[in-house]
Amino acid sequence: MKAVILAAGEGVRLRPLTLTRPKHLLPVGGKPLLEHLLLSVKAAGLDEALIVVHHMADRIREHFGDGSQVGMKLEYALQPEVRGTADAIRPAESHVEGNFLLVYGDLLVTPGAVRQVLQAHERERPSISMGVVSVEHPERYGAVKLEGSYVKDIVEKPRPGEASGLPVNAGIYVFPPDIFEKLRETKSSPRGEFEVTDSLRLMIREGRRVATVQIAQEDWFEVGCPWDLLEANRRVLGQLKLQVKGQVEDGAHLLGPVGVADGARVRSGAYIEGPVFIGGDSDVGPNCYIRPCTSIGRGVRVGNGCEVKNSIVMDGTHIGHLSYVGDSIIGEDCNLAAGSITANFRLDEGTVKMKVKDEVVDTGRRKLGAILGDEVKTGINSLFMPGVKVGPRAWIGPNVMVTRDVPPDTLLLLKQEVTERKRRKRPNP
Repeated sequence: MKAVILAAGEGVRLRPLTLTRPKHLLPVGGKPLLEHLLLSVKAAGLDEALIVVHHMADRIREHFGDGSQVGMKLEYALQPEVRGTADAIRPAESHVEGNFLLVYGDLLVTPGAVRQVLQAHERERPSISMGVVSVEHPERYGAVKLEGSYVKDIVEKPRPGEASGLPVNAGIYVFPPDIFEKLRETKSSPRGEFEVTDSLRLMIREGRRVATVQIAQEDWFEVGCPWDLLEANRRVLGQLKLQVKGQVEDGAHLLGPVGVADGARVRSGAYIEGPVFIGGDSDVGPNCYIRPCTSIGRGVRVGNGCEVKNSIVMDGTHIGHLSYVGDSIIGEDCNLAAGSITANFRLDEGTVKMKVKDEVVDTGRRKLGAILGDEVKTGINSLFMPGVKVGPRAWIGPNVMVTRDVPPDTLLLLKQEVTERKRRKRPNP
């Protein structure tokens, strides 16, 4: 059986990080999100996959190539225009024979979750098998109404309270080849997209059985918003077998699972509490504190007296001395000058809100710092308030406090009014 992975979407909700890369290449635990998914599919027993691409398709092709780096045989199909999941599956028709596994490409799933759906389909032999999962907010997903263990209906983005207690579509299916006929019959939804859930309804009306497979919450996670990357990173780091391959100087302290890749250097006085991953050719310390659930990319410099906590720092970034990065995501090739601070906790102790697609969203997190796109540069003593986002290539001047989102290619400077006058001399006593 071949796997089909949907990786065409732009990831608008993940901006500014996806302005310069596909969301499927966002790093968690030292590897792109899509690589973790492919490794789970392979561990579940499939070694061939078709990746459906569109947004920055060449970046995905260049990264994975023929699939040899993940031990798989990979092919690619282009979705000409992003018009929904049903439309995204159509290009796979000429690439698959017989039943095939379909997985949404923005998922972090364990091999066990994929294997569970495959084995249930082999055992029960329904027309279609579909993974479902229980979540805290089903109104954000497609809620699945059941008759026994079979699908009765799927309600996309139900109203609050309408889907209470219902599992949601996990984005993992086993489809028969005649699904493509139903995909062609599927009409555009009120959202203007062609939804595979509408294709499933067509099959259900014909009496075809769509069986559900319950997946455990800890085996499934969807990455849809920037703060989801921090949770995905935490999960991945908790599962990795981390090794110290780089240089760790005398006087550095590594506690718990800490990975130090080839070519990386941890200087004396560094105190690192795992799980933490430090990428190749990075330089950490001296006298800095790296706290749990932090991933540091390749070629990163973390200077003297810095603290980094529960964050993702991407390749090539420099964090100057005496800086604090907490519960934040820092893009590639950023330069944070000395004393740069990402505040991650509201004074009123409430949950942090963030603007997503021009809508203010409650993240549900009491600790959340800043999201910085690629090539952001800060001056000394810059301060970012909780939940702000900064677009790629923005420059933040010295002593600026950033309280709202900053668009790409923006320069923020603080005007300082200085009064100069002659100092009065005190008479000698």
